[in-house]
Amino acid sequence: MAAERPIVLTIAGSDSGAGAGAQADLKTFAAHGVYGVSALTAITAQNTLGVTAMAEVDTALVAAQIDAIAADLRPTAVKIGMLSSAEVIGVVAAKVREHRFERVVVDPVMVTQSGYRLIRDDAVQTLIAEMPPLTLVLTPNAGEAEALTGLTVRSAEQAREAAPLIHRMGAAHVLIKGGHYEGDAVDVLYDGRSFVQHSAARIDTVNTHGTGCTLSSAIAANLALGASVPEAVERAKAYTTEAIRRGFRVGSGHGPLHHFYAWE
Repeated sequence: MAAERPIVLTIAGSDSGAGAGAQADLKTFAAHGVYGVSALTAITAQNTLGVTAMAEVDTALVAAQIDAIAADLRPTAVKIGMLSSAEVIGVVAAKVREHRFERVVVDPVMVTQSGYRLIRDDAVQTLIAEMPPLTLVLTPNAGEAEALTGLTVRSAEQAREAAPLIHRMGAAHVLIKGGHYEGDAVDVLYDGRSFVQHSAARIDTVNTHGTGCTLSSAIAANLALGASVPEAVERAKAYTTEAIRRGFRVGSGHGPLHHFYAWE
């Protein structure tokens, strides 16, 4: 009999272009050999050029999706992405507590690569209040770290200043991603005591759509497979970097990563 396969849940928005959001999460889970399940929080109309429309999923349906998963497909780890309103944030936080989900990775998605805002302005404070205390690893990029702290985050040194502030919000580990800096992509991991930096040379490509979703999902998948947080982050960084390197041209804008490069 085959060994039981870990289940990982993504609670996120849908990307019709399949480069980011729940679609990227499910690809990442499959590439890591875990079984991905999903609860959609929003539906977006988008392609490689950007987002053209968005609709939130009714909060009762968000809750019902999570309840259905918890009742039959108990996840070993959970990745949480796009939460566009205070109401959705409240429901998701309540369900995480109710079902006592563990190994929760939160990617506080706020703005798309093309500049489309995915969270309402009045929901940011709710996100800060509700999600970090439930989170094992919080993965903001530089812009999201700025929104969470009010600090300027344009370098790894500034990320080291912001990370403790985010950690005090309740997250057990904070990973500030460095993909938006000049030079190498340096991610800063902080656990409340010490810093670990993960650096990778910047890759000259436009095929970077879904990078943050992929990294956070890879962390969740590795946690489900038994890795510690530092191990999961290191492996996820390596996987995401290679997926960017192997990215291929789809559409006319920012193409996706190649989530299944290992099969070629």
